[in-house]
This record gives sequence, C-alpha cells and structure tokens, in this order.
Amino acid sequence: MAKNITPRKENYSQWYLDVISAGKLADYAPVKGCMVIRPSGFAIWEAMQARLDRMFKETGHVNAYFPLLIPKHFMEKEAEHVEGFSPECAVVTHGGGKELEEPLMIRPTSETVIGHMYSQWIQSYRDLPVLINQWCNVLRWEMRTRLFLRTSEFLWQEGHTAHETEEEAQEETMRMLEIYRRFQEEDLAIPVIPGLKTESEKFPGAIATYCIEAMMQDGKALQAGTSHNLGQNFAKAFDITFLDRKNEQSHAWTTSWGVSTRMIGGLIMTHGDDDGLIIPPRIAPVQVVIIPIFTNDSERAETKAFAESIAERLHSRLDRLKVVIDHRDDLRPAEKFFHWLQQGIPVRIEVGPRDVAKQCGMVARRDVREKESVELESITAHVCDLLEKIQENLFQRALEFREQNTRRAKNYEEFCEIMKKEGGFVMAHWNGSPEVEAKIKGDTKATIRCIPLDPDPVPGKCMVTGEPSEREVVFAVAY
Repeated sequence: MAKNITPRKENYSQWYLDVISAGKLADYAPVKGCMVIRPSGFAIWEAMQARLDRMFKETGHVNAYFPLLIPKHFMEKEAEHVEGFSPECAVVTHGGGKELEEPLMIRPTSETVIGHMYSQWIQSYRDLPVLINQWCNVLRWEMRTRLFLRTSEFLWQEGHTAHETEEEAQEETMRMLEIYRRFQEEDLAIPVIPGLKTESEKFPGAIATYCIEAMMQDGKALQAGTSHNLGQNFAKAFDITFLDRKNEQSHAWTTSWGVSTRMIGGLIMTHGDDDGLIIPPRIAPVQVVIIPIFTNDSERAETKAFAESIAERLHSRLDRLKVVIDHRDDLRPAEKFFHWLQQGIPVRIEVGPRDVAKQCGMVARRDVREKESVELESITAHVCDLLEKIQENLFQRALEFREQNTRRAKNYEEFCEIMKKEGGFVMAHWNGSPEVEAKIKGDTKATIRCIPLDPDPVPGKCMVTGEPSEREVVFAVAY
C-alpha cells in the first residue's frame, strides 16, 4: 500500500486528493477555487478531447470559438437563464484603467453570446442546421471547490446547435446524450445511467435536460454529461429567426450540451485504488511503459536495445499505441515501478539481463496487479489482447460495483434508512411533486439524479405520499 495515499476506507475525500497529488495531475492555483492542471493531468484531458472531437465531427459538428466576455444585458435577455447563473457570475467593471460603460460577464456558459451570433448568421431554412462546438474555459464562482470535480474555472466543450423543427432539435439532444454515454462506457469504462432531469434540476432556460449519471466508489453520484433541449426560449430572446419553407418567419429550435474536466475526477474515483490512479487503455496518454533493469554499463546497453526492439514491435502493430521507455538512471527499478503505478499506466514491461537472454519480457497489468513472462515473438499480440482485457475488466468491475450498491425502497422509512447506513443509488417511486422532491433532499441530502429512459416503466406508488407514480427514479447523494 502506498505511503503517500490515504486508504479509501479511512478517508475517501483525502484519498482522492492524495491520488491527484501522487499522480501529479493538478495543483491549487493562487486564486482560491482555481486549479493548475499539470502535464500528466492535461495529457488525460487531451486524450479525452481528441476522442470526443472525432465523435462530434463524425456526426457533422464543426468547431468555432466565441468570446470570453459577454455584455451584461445579453445575460438579462433570458430571465430564467440569468436567474439560474446569477450567483455564479463574475463581473468585469473596469478595463484600461476606466470604468466600463456596461459591465461584462465572464462566461459561465455561452448560450447568450452564441444566440446573438446565430441571429446574425441564420436567415433562411437553408442555413439550418447549425452544428457548432467550442472547446474553451468557463468561470463559475463556486464557494466550495474540489480539484477537477468543482472548480471556479474549468475546461470543457459546449455544443450549440440550431434547427428548423422541434423534432430535429429533440433528435440532436438525444444524439449527443448517446455520444456521451458511448464515450463514458466505451472509452472511460464508466457505466452510466441516461435519463431526464426533473424540473428543479434542469438547466436554466431549457425545456428539458438529459444527463448521464455515474456512481463513484463511495456510492455518491457524479453527473458525467448533460444535453439540453432549449426549445425556442433562447431563439425568442435573441431573435434567431429564419424564413421557413412556407415563406414565413419562424424561430429556430436550439440545443446545447457539454462535458468538462470533471470527467478526470470521475475517472479517478471510478477506477483508482489505494496505490493511485488507474487509467483505462483507450484513454490513457501512455498505454505501455518499458523499464530496462541493469547494474552496469554492459547490461544497460543490452537491456536498452532489447526494450527498444519491443517498442518497435508494439508500434508496428498499432501506430496509435503510446509506448514509453524509462531510461532514467537516477531511480532504482522499484522506484520506477512505483512511479508508473501511481500514474495509472495500464501495462508495464520489465526487461533485465535474464529477460534478454531468454528473449522475454515480464508483462505486468495495472488493474489486477498480475504479471507474467512473455516471449518476444508473441509479446505484441499479448499486449494488444491484454489492453482490451484491462479495458473490459475496468468497465465490468465498475458495473458490478454499481449493481451491488443499487437498492430499491418500498417506503420512505426504508429509503431514509438506506441513505443513512448504505448510500449508493436508490430506485424509488416519486409522485412528480417538487415539494416532495425538496422534502427528500432536506431530510436525506439525496436528490433525484435522473428519471431513467426506460421504454417500459413499471407504475407504483410514491414512497412519501402513496400517490400514483408512473415509474421509479434514481436517488443519490451527489458531488
């Protein structure tokens, strides 16, 4: 067990921060609530960004960039939106040594400024759909922050689209939710539950917010992505109109959707162990590290050459495979093993003089801490197969954990007992009342994470009031 990491059972919150520190993923910035993303952490973000960017472009989206500063009156045009974000907004009042004629908001999100630009660009139904995404930073003045999970400034992508019809906007909303689900489950190996947010939990200004919810190892929920159907709310506020096929003026139907650097926090809390980070192979900045082991210059030369031959074999099979050879002379082998262990690299290959003589490599996997000697001729196929096994094992392990920690409550007493003693996800019936929703949150801190997208819901009775309920919803305490 790593001495520089607090065990999860002892203090889960401290364990999380210790893993970030040990992996050199991020650090605290001089401004309270902000973070510095270190190279190891940013490499993970770049891998996430690259994969998602390909998925967006495969569905016809293009990237653009919009300003950081937003005129205050833009934020005031959509009443529900500004009310929802007002406590989180940072305002610029001076520039160039003078007080500004109009204060400027540092973007908490970009619906308003993008809505303004779309009103200039869209004139006819022939201009639709507009499918734009931007990668940027945003600022929300958070009072209680935690690295990656909730910081005042964070990195994200925000997609903003405009459509000719209500049906097309809804299709887009669900299409992007599915992209997020696929990315989380197939690349990050994090099982998620897609669903609809309640009215009290939806995005300010949206007519419907959809999300994907993941369970962390402490049983708490993490919202891992959201997709919003904005209807015509922002189109009416910013006059996004077009000449339709009947030669009449119509308002566009818009959507927005986004995920952020909190995905790195989700990755840590889903897969990490008491020795540090574990990164799924498909998203790992480095999949394989090769460590030559030697005691003199002669052994150094032969183990280095052998390590390079293994790396060449691996690259010949998979060009996208990132392989690193650790040539550092100032660390003992055990120290190198520990370093890469805490970096979460999926596969480690050790090569010493005996391995060179036998033309083998000692292959270790990070997820289950097993290792075996593999002949050089079969090492490439073995490693490629092992990476897929690790990816699948991480997903199945997280899925089993979620299933073991998902329970059903038949009545409110049982629900409160579960939340007090066991936590996790609780499936229970709710009558749809915001007052009942608020009572549950006040009593237990649990919120409705989502209304699952179940095509065949089973009706029942609200656990609090006994009134009819169309379906069970997912409750949990959330980050």
